Amino acid sequence: MRDVERARRALGPVGTYVPVPFTRWIPIDEQRKAARRLEAAGYGTTWCNEPVGGKDVFAQLAVLMEATERMAFGTGVANVWARAPQTAHGAAAVLAEAYPDRLVLGLGVGYPEQAAAVGRDFGRPVDTMRAYLDAMAEPPQMPGPGAAYPRIIGANGPKMLALAAAAADGAFPAGQPPEFTAEARRTLGPDKLVVVGLRHNAGDEPAAVAAQVRDHLAAGADHAVLLPATGDDFTADVDRLVHLAPALLS
Repeated sequence: MRDVERARRALGPVGTYVPVPFTRWIPIDEQRKAARRLEAAGYGTTWCNEPVGGKDVFAQLAVLMEATERMAFGTGVANVWARAPQTAHGAAAVLAEAYPDRLVLGLGVGYPEQAAAVGRDFGRPVDTMRAYLDAMAEPPQMPGPGAAYPRIIGANGPKMLALAAAAADGAFPAGQPPEFTAEARRTLGPDKLVVVGLRHNAGDEPAAVAAQVRDHLAAGADHAVLLPATGDDFTADVDRLVHLAPALLS
């Protein structure tokens, strides 16, 4: 419970992604500068996603956390097929020890092709996530950091929400309407995190995006995060997020 309360304070009501496109890598120095701009604009939290291969989200967060002063960061989401569960726990605990109260670990099962890319069977998503969470709690082969951090799971359906209520610190539904956010809050109760990912387009007016955020917060979300835009112009996407900040954070 204490971890969840600290996470609520650290996350704040609104966050965003570092808008790295899926089509190319953005040099890490440009990402550092972008994270600093987002922090200066008032965003309390920045999130980073992860495929399987190409980059490691924990390494990316380590660089960006060092580049910022107080901003919290989340994995949205760390892919369970990218690493063993004990390794995920160890990496998150290192970041939590180095940057207290600035990390939320989001985990997701991804897609069947991602499991196939590492020679694994995708299986049943809820069973896969449950086994992963159980394995994260197993004793490690050698001592690691003892720092605590909240862990939430990508949950766009009732069964995964139920697992989040039973075995995690919260849920991260994405691209769902406010009615689903309300259902997530009912399922998880008051003592779990509800982080929602909101889709937006380059042409959306700031007032319209702000209204969408307010609808989800009113439905029970603790934190609303703007999902990555689909554009391929990193600088323009960061400029737009800075432009949106006054409407979202007022």
